[in-house]
Amino acid sequence: MRQYVGSPAQVAGIDRFCEEDGPARGARRFQVRTGSGLVFDVLPDRGLDLGAASFRGVPLAWISPAGHVGPGHVEHEGTGWQRTFGGGLLTTCGLDQFGAPATDEGQEFGLHGRASGLAAQQVNTVADGRLEVTGRLRQTRLFGENIVLDRAITTELGSRAVTVTDTVTNEGFEPQPHMVLYHMNLGWPLLDSGSVLRVPGAEPVARDAEAERGLGSWDTFTAPSPGFAEQVFRHDFAEPGPAEARLLNPDLGLSLAIRFDTRRLPGLFQWKMLGAGTYVLGIEPANCRVIGGRAAARAAGELPVLEPGESRSYAVEVEVAEA
Repeated sequence: MRQYVGSPAQVAGIDRFCEEDGPARGARRFQVRTGSGLVFDVLPDRGLDLGAASFRGVPLAWISPAGHVGPGHVEHEGTGWQRTFGGGLLTTCGLDQFGAPATDEGQEFGLHGRASGLAAQQVNTVADGRLEVTGRLRQTRLFGENIVLDRAITTELGSRAVTVTDTVTNEGFEPQPHMVLYHMNLGWPLLDSGSVLRVPGAEPVARDAEAERGLGSWDTFTAPSPGFAEQVFRHDFAEPGPAEARLLNPDLGLSLAIRFDTRRLPGLFQWKMLGAGTYVLGIEPANCRVIGGRAAARAAGELPVLEPGESRSYAVEVEVAEA
């Protein structure tokens, strides 16, 4: 490649931007280009999440009407998370709560926790043969939790894949409940009426009566429908180990795979939302199999806990393939 270009930045690299308008004003955005046609944004001031993503010009991720919103506008109480949820390829939920708002041992927790509203520190980029963004998130409260997440977002020159690797540490001095969910949001045109979802080795379980009505068609999709009610499924794997969820679009000749290990992330939730304007498939690996919030996880005996000084690591890979 170097024989054909004056600078590798002609085909690949990490470009840093700072937003200047609207609710994202002042927030950082890094655009990663691998040279294969895969392009994605990293949002250091929104939990080091992944924003817009495309492959050879085809959008992969659903973007909400809110779009990129700076951390100063984020609401954490109740369902306020919905007002600044940007969608994107990855929204991190946690670090001590995900799922429905909950009251656990007298403390109030909002929808999907605080992680996606945290601004990263110690952010660094590497752009040679390896393309990497690293940084640290800290969720802390006086007389409360002190949780640190160290994240590395890694890909390579010419790659069609990106891996998010996290290490979460309890830097407090008391045992700390710890819940994390990787809310990955796939949208049109990858998601369309001809698309099919494959989750090998797993059986879907409906969250509620609405999902029960859609259980027979959990893996297929229609065109957008005004008034569509969201359906949420949990996928239970027969054997622990490496797992994959893949959305295929035969008409586009593209598929996107999300890979993880159920020994670290035993929960996989599917958010099927085919409404007009909210046309999105959520694929959501998690470290807990309960989506009802922290109190529900505790009641089910499935609430993960980090001991003082304990760390836990997770990895999620996304790869685009041509059919």
